[in-house]
Amino acid sequence: MRAVIQRVSEARVTVDGEIVGELDIPAGGSGIVALVGATHDDTPDHAAKLADKIWRLRIFNGDDGPEKAAADIDAPILVISQFTLYANTAKGRRPSWNAAAPGPVAEPLVDAVAAALRDAGATVATGRFGANMQVSLVNDGPVTLILDV
Repeated sequence: MRAVIQRVSEARVTVDGEIVGELDIPAGGSGIVALVGATHDDTPDHAAKLADKIWRLRIFNGDDGPEKAAADIDAPILVISQFTLYANTAKGRRPSWNAAAPGPVAEPLVDAVAAALRDAGATVATGRFGANMQVSLVNDGPVTLILDV
């Protein structure tokens, strides 16, 4: 599985003008937006490992720099499915999506990431799988990382 995570000071996702997921971040605080993609051979174990990595990765500022994890500060997390993370752009100008898992495989895995985060104690909001989503966020830092498990 793959995720692009961003430390944010605000974030929401809308579908057809309706907010379907939003982070409730206190003033001066931060959260995480996690764009999550799955490929054909991913498993629920991969989803659990990815969730643990997102929850425990030290990307929040402490007294001496980025030494706190979302788990340490109870940072909320917005999980959004993103099949385009597995685009192959090596040849030509048209991306290939062959490496992305099809919806019936990917959806339960993205749901498993959100569930594992909740089980770990995170406050989690989500987008809507397969929908045309509009994601609004303010990147804090900016901090943007690519995670592969």
